[in-house]
Amino acid sequence: MKIAIAGAAGRMGQMLIRQIAGTPGCSLAGALEGAASNALGRDAGEVAGVGPDVKSVRGVKIVSDGAAAIGAAQVVIDFTVPAATVAHAKIAADKGVAMVIGTTGLDPAQTALIHEAAKKVPIMWAANMALGVNILLALVEKTAAMLDPSYDIEVLEMHHRHKIDAPSGTALALGRAAAAGRKVKLEDVWRKSRDGHTGARPSGEIGFAALRGGEEVGVHTVMFAAAGERLELEHRAFSRETYALGAVTAAKWLEGKKPGLYGMKDVLGL
Repeated sequence: MKIAIAGAAGRMGQMLIRQIAGTPGCSLAGALEGAASNALGRDAGEVAGVGPDVKSVRGVKIVSDGAAAIGAAQVVIDFTVPAATVAHAKIAADKGVAMVIGTTGLDPAQTALIHEAAKKVPIMWAANMALGVNILLALVEKTAAMLDPSYDIEVLEMHHRHKIDAPSGTALALGRAAAAGRKVKLEDVWRKSRDGHTGARPSGEIGFAALRGGEEVGVHTVMFAAAGERLELEHRAFSRETYALGAVTAAKWLEGKKPGLYGMKDVLGL
């Protein structure tokens, strides 16, 4: 499986390259960065800290030419920013290259463009690729279906200081799972933030709180709070390695799949 990495010099990009190096049957075929990156022209494996004897990821230069990097691969993995992801999805669709997307924070217009690209190539798009998080999503939906609206639902998440979107894509996915359990549309019941004199909390609301600080990889807690008790379901990530493993697993799973938009539920058979 020949894989290209978008954002190859970033922290997640480097982790993905190291994951490819440790995955039999996979090799790095392209490494992509923005035109202003100081990593351009460098060996992607070297930037990721992989030794010179690991041939599967060494010898690939980091470039800013998306068509060249993506066109050399069977699948491209993208954990970048919305505008770049959309541009890369168009290239992948034009080149017939499958895609794994871990980018969050896309607006409705950008989301529509991903759906358009998925008409031409298979795309696996997930807010979070950790096995534990995807099990948590299923548990949250089931729990929300079992508890009546007297249980207030709050989603708390914390990430490192560098994260640029809030609430996180995973937090929103958890909110959607809770809304699905209650058979409502999340956008009709969500409260993304609270400030000032907000009044009493309405019944059925799904609230969000976002914390940012330090190097926290990711914490997501879903609270079901009633008058006499509180149930909490939580996932903590201690390393980005869990996301990289999920992404490379998804890349391998996409081989031979028909065009369409897939999720980690499909990859994991949940």
